[in-house]
Amino acid sequence: MLASCLDPDIRRWRRRPPADPAAVDAYVGQRARDWAEDRRLSWAVCPAVTGEMLGEVELSDLDLSMGTAEIACWVLPAARGQGLVTTAVSALLRFGFEGLGLHRLEYQWADGNAASARVAEKCGFRYEGRKRSAWVADGQRVDLLIAARLADD
Repeated sequence: MLASCLDPDIRRWRRRPPADPAAVDAYVGQRARDWAEDRRLSWAVCPAVTGEMLGEVELSDLDLSMGTAEIACWVLPAARGQGLVTTAVSALLRFGFEGLGLHRLEYQWADGNAASARVAEKCGFRYEGRKRSAWVADGQRVDLLIAARLADD
């Protein structure tokens, strides 16, 4: 988890806690509280062979009564380009739709984040639009692109 807070690409495209052990401990503790309160569910992404945490996938903004959530993810540099996140997001889609009975899962990424755009495409998200100037990357305002999958897609 600490490595993700140090990686410049992850910091560019995802909100991360400060890169110190106390902040990371607080982040993990908040994730546990969010899980207990059905607000956000997150999982470590680990290869089956080693079990080493190389990324994270999550259902955030979880609204069980409306049947909606947002999917977010990140992966460390050593695991990029191997399909690990696409596999994890695909599993998360199945869990959200079949396990939780959700109706809509949204995926947002900053304009310019080509890796996230590929995940959205490979996982069958349908592009819906953009939030103008909704993210800051490298000190510049950029748009957030929005895509979603429905349970009956």
